[in-house]
Amino acid sequence: MAYESSPAAGPPARAVDLRLAGHWLAQHGLTGARPTPLLAARLAVRRRVRLVAQLTPAVLIVASALAARPVFDGPQARRPLPLLALTTLVIGLLLAQALLDRWVRRVDRRAGAALPRRVAHPIRLGRRAVLGRPYTVFVVAAFAGAMALPGSALAIPDPTVRQLAVVVLIGQLGATAIFTMQLRHLLRRPVVAEDEDSLTADVIMRVEDARDLTTPNVQSSLPMVLMFGAAPGWWGAAAVAYLVLSLTASVVLRFKTASSATVARRAMSLR
Repeated sequence: MAYESSPAAGPPARAVDLRLAGHWLAQHGLTGARPTPLLAARLAVRRRVRLVAQLTPAVLIVASALAARPVFDGPQARRPLPLLALTTLVIGLLLAQALLDRWVRRVDRRAGAALPRRVAHPIRLGRRAVLGRPYTVFVVAAFAGAMALPGSALAIPDPTVRQLAVVVLIGQLGATAIFTMQLRHLLRRPVVAEDEDSLTADVIMRVEDARDLTTPNVQSSLPMVLMFGAAPGWWGAAAVAYLVLSLTASVVLRFKTASSATVARRAMSLR
């Protein structure tokens, strides 16, 4: 008995991935390259991982808000259990991120094993080449501000504000640890390429992944969600200023810095 695919079901997954890979190549100016199964598989797993990873900031913010809720119920409700639960959740998110990174490595390893030959960049692509100085400065400033806000709140004599500051600090430290793990995986990821086009695509993917990591989701929103209104007015003004400046700087970097394809071509010119 013959079976026919339903038009509503759409093309096979591999065909969809190949078509999306072709669009990705055209978007980055690699019009002379053809979408290969290698590139399609690598881009597909990154899309799925990015989709799952987008849940991490939401989970961390919601969990921090739940951990901060007993603070408003009075001194009798301030127990260490919510803080321990939040810390446990942060550890769980770190483990989940490690599993996601392992998934990407497994797909890359499988794709690389199927290549008849492999090429590699002769110069190791470190943080400066992948992330660049402007993004590095932005990341350092964003994380410093994210720590300074709850750190300054610890000096406020109000016990409610101090307790909220501890919750925010745990959340910010968790976000910092997740970012560090992701960046470390990105920089240590082996090159999977079979020719110059796929090598250029590999560098572009690294640059794009690194820039996606710099979006200040948790860093800018967590202090506002938990402490705005409870802390003094000067602290609220500082939190608003930090939120506006970090988001503005992130947008400016996206538009003013060189594209990921340009950065990749510069790196390739060093060969």
